[in-house]
Amino acid sequence: MKPPNVLATRHPACRVAWLLTALCLFAFPSLAFAAGPLDLTTSLAGIVSVTIFILAYALVMSEEIIHMRKSKPVLVAAGLIWAMVAWVYVQAGMPHEAESAFKETLLEYTELLLFLLVAMTYINAMEERRVFDALRAWLVRKGFSYRSLFWITGCLAFGISSIANNMTTAMLMCAVVLKVAEGDNKFISLCCVNVVVASNAGGAFSPFGDITTLMVWQAGQVPFEGFFALLVPAIVNFMVPAVIMNFFIVNRQPAALTENVWLKRGARRIIVLFLITVAISVLCHSILYLPPAMGMMFGLGLLQFFGYYLRRSLPRSLERKRERYSRRGDWKKLEQLGSVVPFDIFSRIARSEWDTLLFFYGVVMCVGGLGFMGYLSLLSETLYGGWDPVWANVVLGLISAVVDNIPVMFAVLSMAPDMSEGNWLLITLTAGVGGSLLSMGSAAGVALMGQARGIYTFAVHLRWVPAILLGYVASIVAHLLINASLF
Repeated sequence: MKPPNVLATRHPACRVAWLLTALCLFAFPSLAFAAGPLDLTTSLAGIVSVTIFILAYALVMSEEIIHMRKSKPVLVAAGLIWAMVAWVYVQAGMPHEAESAFKETLLEYTELLLFLLVAMTYINAMEERRVFDALRAWLVRKGFSYRSLFWITGCLAFGISSIANNMTTAMLMCAVVLKVAEGDNKFISLCCVNVVVASNAGGAFSPFGDITTLMVWQAGQVPFEGFFALLVPAIVNFMVPAVIMNFFIVNRQPAALTENVWLKRGARRIIVLFLITVAISVLCHSILYLPPAMGMMFGLGLLQFFGYYLRRSLPRSLERKRERYSRRGDWKKLEQLGSVVPFDIFSRIARSEWDTLLFFYGVVMCVGGLGFMGYLSLLSETLYGGWDPVWANVVLGLISAVVDNIPVMFAVLSMAPDMSEGNWLLITLTAGVGGSLLSMGSAAGVALMGQARGIYTFAVHLRWVPAILLGYVASIVAHLLINASLF
């Protein structure tokens, strides 16, 4: 174990690296400790790689100003970092070490890619079947004001994310907001911030709400029922910034609809298939210990079969509807039938947010390369080598604003520090909700930046950091007070 003053012995660029090198918005645990046999943290290659990553990250944060897609800088950075890693290992006579590490990191990204691709495809399919148009029409007909819609979408995101993936939950709620408040970018961006915070908070108190909680539960550090002690702190984390943002909502009604929205054939069955897919994904990971991507891809196969059924049965369905509408004299619906096109699953896949998917590739590979150099191991050893566990857990939560909570949690579990149940719950809470501080601190935030492109951005989210930080602090205080007996 390195001495507590290790920070003072390293190059200044390395100090920055410890706060940034684990940026990985939905990577998988093996990235966290993929350190190679050579310690490159003080080498020229390591310092240059860190500098490249920081520059790429700065360009990503400036997307709204320079209008450069966020995938471009991280793709270039990933290539340069791994090229330097490979060059050092070739010179050291260990060329296959870098090759194996790259392939392992690429495998982790592949799981991520497939998971995201299926989630985006289902959402695109539901949008094409007019599910969100119909939900928007229902919300407007109910007469909900903007303030009511703000709270409805936030509470739904909090509740659903306790049993479903926070990224998928956030994307669903964002799709609803985009339809309900179409054209009102200020309100949409505010709701997106609220949804990201709510989704991350909702997953913190349930063993199935987030991968990090599932990891802690499976490691045996906290019993299944123990996680529910975080319910009140999670609610506090969501409510504090939501109450503050509530005062900045211009409380008016959404624009009234001028048409009756009807669902396309198969819309409800696609919703059911999506819920089944999410359930299968969770069960695959929690019971069979298989990657969640396997369950998602199985669900994509179900959707493809259903799409095949919709295409084959379309002529018969159109004929029955023509006869029924003709008997009723419903000429408007007859006219609408003329614009019906067959359901095409591959067109839904093509409409996925590829900039976001490529951005994930760049981030995962950058983190994999820097982790292989030894930076992630150094970060974990520094924090738990000389700090009080409470402060270390609080700081790790702040780091998860730029570092994904999954590799952070895996690093903590791998070190297995001697902590009380209260501290294990604390790191579960802080790692889960700390990502809400920045739009790129969680998979939910990154997904929404792609879904609400140009509306919900890094800069927009940054404006609400003080309110979110206040909620972060309040949730920690609530946990320390309510669950004091667990420490």
